[in-house]
Amino acid sequence: MSLKARLAQERVLPAPGIYDALTASLAAAAGFEALYLSGAAIAYTRLGRPDIGLVSMTEVAEVIALVRDRVPTPVIVDADNGYGNALNVQRTVRTFERAGASALQLEDQTMPKRCGHLQDKSLISTAEMIGKIKAAVDARTSEETLIIARTDAVAVEGFEPAIERARLYAEAGADVLFVEAPRSQDQLAAVTRALGNGLPLLVNMVEGGDTPLATTEELGELGFKIVIFPGGIVRALARTAQAYYRSLFTNGSNEPFREHMFDFSALNGLIGTADLLAQGREYDVFGAALADAPLTRKAAR
Repeated sequence: MSLKARLAQERVLPAPGIYDALTASLAAAAGFEALYLSGAAIAYTRLGRPDIGLVSMTEVAEVIALVRDRVPTPVIVDADNGYGNALNVQRTVRTFERAGASALQLEDQTMPKRCGHLQDKSLISTAEMIGKIKAAVDARTSEETLIIARTDAVAVEGFEPAIERARLYAEAGADVLFVEAPRSQDQLAAVTRALGNGLPLLVNMVEGGDTPLATTEELGELGFKIVIFPGGIVRALARTAQAYYRSLFTNGSNEPFREHMFDFSALNGLIGTADLLAQGREYDVFGAALADAPLTRKAAR
């Protein structure tokens, strides 16, 4: 089912954060119907750096292609601010769509951008963002590829200007609206009251961020259609990895940590090693049979 078709259903859609093909396959295996490829998570894992605009468009495109090669699940892609002006946005849309993105999220921050839950953000003008959204809509080759318009104006201009920006972004052709970092339960509810009769609304859950945490069900009841958990997987893995390395350094062995790890066989089972090797052998058998066929026919003459 396409992301667009799934959003036409009544149920709220949770989308966990991923950053590579392994996390994508794990999330899909857990049963999620959509995934969120987080620019922050890519920055954390590929660069070991914060989400402050350091990740390039080509680096994200490479990850999209690797994820799409591994899982068929719809992928919402964090496209930051489109990596430039309206023309850059069009190139980003074409590149990400070809790589396999189901939706692109574009934000109204200046360059370099920063994580929506960091302070001291700055915005481009409403007019420029409207043009970038129109450029994105014009650039996509399929209407199944959705454009998500995000505004970071709550932290910069205030709540009401953020709502007004979102309304104008909808008029520009966005398919989904995302008001980043509401500061309270009241603001979360106000977002859906102001915008909930129009396009699907996306909300972001960041542990320790500006927005109070709530469950997917609670947010769906408020009127949100998509709930993303962008960097949660990295925060969980980073803590586990820190504990692992400390244990190995202290003990000189992985034995004390074994109960918290997959062993070699379990990990290979998880990633489908046996099935993939069996598939390779099938092609070997097919090739050998076809290659021997001319010799068999020649001998029969």
